[in-house]
Amino acid sequence: MMDLPEPSFYPEATPLGVLTTQPLGKLLDYRAPEGGARTGDLVEVPLGPRRVLGAIWGDAAGDLPVHKLRSVARVLDVPPLRDELRAFLSRAAAYTLTPPELMLYLATRAPGLIAGQAMRRVYRAGPDLPVRMTEARARVLAVFSDFGGAALTIGEITRAAGVSNGVVHTMAAQGALIEGAAPRDAPYPRLDPARAGKALSPDQAAAAAALAKGGGDFGVTLLKGVTGSGKTEVYLEAVARCLRAGRQALVLLPEIALTAGFIERVEVRFGARPAEWHSGVTQTERRRLWRMVAEGGAQLVVGARSALFLPYRDLGLIVVDEEHDPSYKQEDGVLYNARDMAVLRASLCGAQVVLASATPSLESWANAEAGKYARLDLPARFGVAELPDMQAIDMRSQDMRSGHWISPALQQAATQRLAAGEQVLFFLNRRGYAPITICRACGHQIECHQCDARMVEHRFLKRLMCHQCGATAPVPQTCPSCGAEGKLHPVGPGVERLEEEARALFPQARVAVLSSDLFASSRALKEQIEGIAAGAADIVIGTQLVAKGHNFPLLTLVGVVDADLGLHGSDLRAGERSFQLIRQVAGRAGRAERPGRALLQTHQPDHPVIRAILSGDEEGFWRAEAAERRALAMPPYGRLAGIILSGPEVQTVFDHAGVLAMRAEPLHRIGAQVFGPAPAPIARVRGRHRVRMLVKAAKAAPLQTALAEWVAALPLPRNVRLAIDIDPQSFW
Repeated sequence: MMDLPEPSFYPEATPLGVLTTQPLGKLLDYRAPEGGARTGDLVEVPLGPRRVLGAIWGDAAGDLPVHKLRSVARVLDVPPLRDELRAFLSRAAAYTLTPPELMLYLATRAPGLIAGQAMRRVYRAGPDLPVRMTEARARVLAVFSDFGGAALTIGEITRAAGVSNGVVHTMAAQGALIEGAAPRDAPYPRLDPARAGKALSPDQAAAAAALAKGGGDFGVTLLKGVTGSGKTEVYLEAVARCLRAGRQALVLLPEIALTAGFIERVEVRFGARPAEWHSGVTQTERRRLWRMVAEGGAQLVVGARSALFLPYRDLGLIVVDEEHDPSYKQEDGVLYNARDMAVLRASLCGAQVVLASATPSLESWANAEAGKYARLDLPARFGVAELPDMQAIDMRSQDMRSGHWISPALQQAATQRLAAGEQVLFFLNRRGYAPITICRACGHQIECHQCDARMVEHRFLKRLMCHQCGATAPVPQTCPSCGAEGKLHPVGPGVERLEEEARALFPQARVAVLSSDLFASSRALKEQIEGIAAGAADIVIGTQLVAKGHNFPLLTLVGVVDADLGLHGSDLRAGERSFQLIRQVAGRAGRAERPGRALLQTHQPDHPVIRAILSGDEEGFWRAEAAERRALAMPPYGRLAGIILSGPEVQTVFDHAGVLAMRAEPLHRIGAQVFGPAPAPIARVRGRHRVRMLVKAAKAAPLQTALAEWVAALPLPRNVRLAIDIDPQSFW
């Protein structure tokens, strides 16, 4: 862990230490620039022939004379990184065994920081009246009156007044408007926490009151509520309380697809839109948000997991919505779990954390059981809505035709609901048309040239796609192995193939498919979701995207086409994730006045997970799952770390992994076990061969210290990479 020194002022020409965003593994020493600098200042420094971004981290680490040090080029005109953020970056780097410079890169990933504040042309009301007053010019002056004389861009004026650009230019030429420049990165509109929210049920009001008791100190609360119980309205009350105290709030969402609907709910609740941080936001808006968060010009941020690394001036609340969702785990680059990092950051800035879910992760459930987290339950749906009736369809007794996946029992239930004017959802967590394309002549399966993964046919796009690296290729007409024509055959269903079947079974029904790969933009996805909610589709076919927070009032039947899909395999969390996903998707049914029903097609109706889903005994499921993990000393009752070595030559990767496994004395000293090396389940991705090892240790063992000592003893060639995944969530 990199020690965090006390903030200091460094007068001109004194030595100081700079952490850059370059992968150098150490602080670099420089001279303070003219005017001096303080710890936390973002700076531009020379590095070889280039200039790079860095932050002043503390005293110089070396003993070179000051006159031999290169000078900091300049201190950037942005707020410095606060002590709390620097502590968070250091602690997060130490926990995840990530180089601190990569953590600094995450915290400064906003375009234009080095370029400085951009300016824009604005207009203010001038001292003179127009030479000739017209209706259009009067509307322009009225706009300035409405906005209290604030400076406005020409776009803001023309939209509000309903005039052309020429009207504005003419008024400026006559002195009725004064043209000037203003910083482009303006504060966000103020949210009003005093606005009345929705009327709360007694359960919601009690939960909101309990959250309010947390005060301004650090604390974590698991907000567990059944689907449709109104968890969002409860934690929005916590947001309102945070804003009334003058502090900032952050709401993390697992999917960008959820953002649009949530933003609208926030706007209704607080009278203005919050700041947004996710991949769909423009580069200009990202720079604006970064600066406004640091200056206090953004009260509430709604964002993806990387929003945790923004430079908040005074963060008082972090909400992790759908906290169980696997997408909170970053699987590339810096490997971290946003749920756990939220708790760490809140502990350093005295903030409250709300972990909201209908099906919490076992880690959060166990922490609540142990008393580390508070827990609030919302056991009933809001208003008149009731939880759906859940039943299994035993596929062993169904007369299924070849190439069909909707059973006669599910078809009959769907026919009844459609006849009543209600909506039906067929759920299958598999994108594309078919997961395998096989040649009936020679048995060849079409695979990705860069990965050990089968190419998935996406018939809507008329392409084959690798879901590991994203490579695409045209659907071949002949077998690439034997050259046979007309022998390539899709095997197994994806949502696109299920749509084909649904259209054949229900020819009069309007069918919509919700799958992330079918929408070019979040706007298009939002429009589709809004259309479905308004009744524009009779049958919805969807992947796990449909399980996350959507409210379709007319939807009364959910059919899980393959409830067995995620039950097996080597994944430690296979049962937990199947339980969470199916319970979540079943919760889409019956969220309004009409009662809902969920039917699970399964070949294993007696499987413990299926029985737990049907019984609704969630606490029983968690207790059984916890007992099994505890007996095996597996997370959350033990520690795991994944070690992934990759390179272009498979033998080279295996050789180095083998040497590493034989030199595991630092791990043995803490009682840890090392499993492997072995080929990763997907042994080649983007042309690089992958070998995995798994380290298992007791919960209290100093795992990070031992891992750091272990891997440091084995230098690797430049073409072999080693990644350490603390608390792995997947094992691919």
